[in-house]
Amino acid sequence: MSSIRSRFTSGGESYGPIAILISVVVVAGLSQGLLLPVLSIFMEQRGISSSVNGFHAAALYIGSFAMSIMAERILKVSGFKKLLLGGLIAVTAALPLFPLTASLSLWFVLRLIVGMGDSAINFAAQLWLLLVTPPNQRGRIISLYGMFYGLGFSFGPLGIKLLHFGNMAPFIVLSGLFLALVLIIIYRLKDTHPPRQETHEEKGGRRYAKVYALAWFALIPALLYGYMEAGMSGTFPVYGLRIGLDSGEISTLLPFFGIGGLILQLPLGLLSDRIGRKKVLMAAGLLGGLLFFAVPLSGASFWPLLIIFMLAGGLVSSFFSLGLAFAADILPRTLLPAANVVASFHFNAGSMVGPNFSGALMEAGLTSALFLLLGSGYILFALSGFLFKGSPSKSKTI
Repeated sequence: MSSIRSRFTSGGESYGPIAILISVVVVAGLSQGLLLPVLSIFMEQRGISSSVNGFHAAALYIGSFAMSIMAERILKVSGFKKLLLGGLIAVTAALPLFPLTASLSLWFVLRLIVGMGDSAINFAAQLWLLLVTPPNQRGRIISLYGMFYGLGFSFGPLGIKLLHFGNMAPFIVLSGLFLALVLIIIYRLKDTHPPRQETHEEKGGRRYAKVYALAWFALIPALLYGYMEAGMSGTFPVYGLRIGLDSGEISTLLPFFGIGGLILQLPLGLLSDRIGRKKVLMAAGLLGGLLFFAVPLSGASFWPLLIIFMLAGGLVSSFFSLGLAFAADILPRTLLPAANVVASFHFNAGSMVGPNFSGALMEAGLTSALFLLLGSGYILFALSGFLFKGSPSKSKTI
């Protein structure tokens, strides 16, 4: 493990490994934050039903789910650098093709490719940071990771404004950013592999069963975060148009959800290092759930929605990262790669269910379905914390 840490932190290059990973996370967030609302608006303007819109939005996460099944095995063979490059190249190649065709079938395939690429990027970056972060700094470092992802995700919807320059404009800008990262990683990032003992001490399904048994509560946040992220990006634009918001108001509101996360993510991470991650997750889930229930009560009022989004985003945007950090606290280090895979499963499952279920309920007439389901999910999660008795692992820390 010390060899991984030394390779990760060594060198005095202007583009050090941590800066490169942060850049990767920001751009990955940009692609997620822009692609879902832009394509949702395109489809809504073409008169495509919200259920079909939701199904197509879920394609991104079907691809991500497929990659998460293979990612641990690929990482063992390829190493961190090659897995990151593969994900970046896949997204770079797919993005410019979206505005070149109106075929929904081809869009579905392209979303699958982007989902697989984003999953490869995030899996490698998350696991790398978990393996090299000391437990007493884990909340801080993982929150920074989530914060920079949120930075990209928050500003992604602002790319909607680039549509004034043509439908190609936002996709070309994103592709250019991904291509720049490919070149930086090729020339600046040292390659390394996870240590063998981290992936082979437990075999087969027993690893995943053990992860669930020891850390089920810490893995639920990934499910909720996936549902929330996909629902807000893929379903909220449709909800907003139907309650009377225009595309400019929608593109302005969505970033404030992430801005709240940027403001509170690091403080919540630091607080979790001090008082415990379980307490922070339960409190944030309860308050966040109540705020989601308040969204339909605000109607189409821009300023109340902006305030609610910023507060709710601040509370729940750290769920994925804090959940992973809590799992790393509880589990022995030999199970961390498996926990990362399970978290990816949960994230992608939530992301697939979110747009589909909410879209179907909207089609059936329940316009506020997204926020009623989010509010219920977060409150139930907070209450389930009283049933969880997990304690920090006594195994040797990384």
